[in-house]
Amino acid sequence: MVSAYLDRQRAAVRALCAELGERPPAHPAPLSPHAVAAHLTWVEHHWFEVVMLGRPDRVPRPAEGCTGGGRADGPPRPLAVLLDEYDAQCARSRAVTARLEQRAGARLVQQGGARVTLRWVLLHVLEETARQGGRLDILRSWPQGAAMSG
Repeated sequence: MVSAYLDRQRAAVRALCAELGERPPAHPAPLSPHAVAAHLTWVEHHWFEVVMLGRPDRVPRPAEGCTGGGRADGPPRPLAVLLDEYDAQCARSRAVTARLEQRAGARLVQQGGARVTLRWVLLHVLEETARQGGRLDILRSWPQGAAMSG
């Protein structure tokens, strides 16, 4: 059931990113669909492959405030490419989930010496995906050309 909820959130984020498309942001950079897609790709990779399986980190963590969905020093990447990478990473995460028991412990020990379980990772990624989807909902309702005060 948790996996099904996570898949619904993944699909919602992808749909929102596709709906928002390549339009130039009229809002802070962390709210761009590019940044969200890149961030969630890294989140999926980090928790399912690095933490749960102990694999090397092969997906670079997106730079904070980067609108192009990549490293701060690189050119912006097309949203379609970022969404394809997100889809592929979600498929790898599903494969990890299918292989492991819900109570399986992580290979990588977290700070503080705790070993999380697959169930914990599923719930954490579900929470993070829903949070990012909420950001995209805000962005969708943001008037084009309006600036944030604050």
